[in-house]
Amino acid sequence: MSAMNFGQKSFKPRPPDKGSFPLDHDGECKKFKENFMECLRKHHNDNNQCRLQTMEYLQCRMERDLMTKEPMKKLGFADMDATKEQSS
Repeated sequence: MSAMNFGQKSFKPRPPDKGSFPLDHDGECKKFKENFMECLRKHHNDNNQCRLQTMEYLQCRMERDLMTKEPMKKLGFADMDATKEQSS
């Protein structure tokens, strides 16, 4: 017996909201990535403990046009944005 799919909408794939971004072929943000990975190892993959390293990595990518520039609060760092700006 074949399955009948009356009334089901067909799935239409769409690109991600942020689109694609270039890979860091030149290693411009490699040290930030390594800091993040080290933090993950140190904290047994608890990425909440590594939010500062994540934020620094994203800032590096934005500064080098490896991703679209966005306010950090839009990327989930609203609680850290003011702290980071004051320390700069």
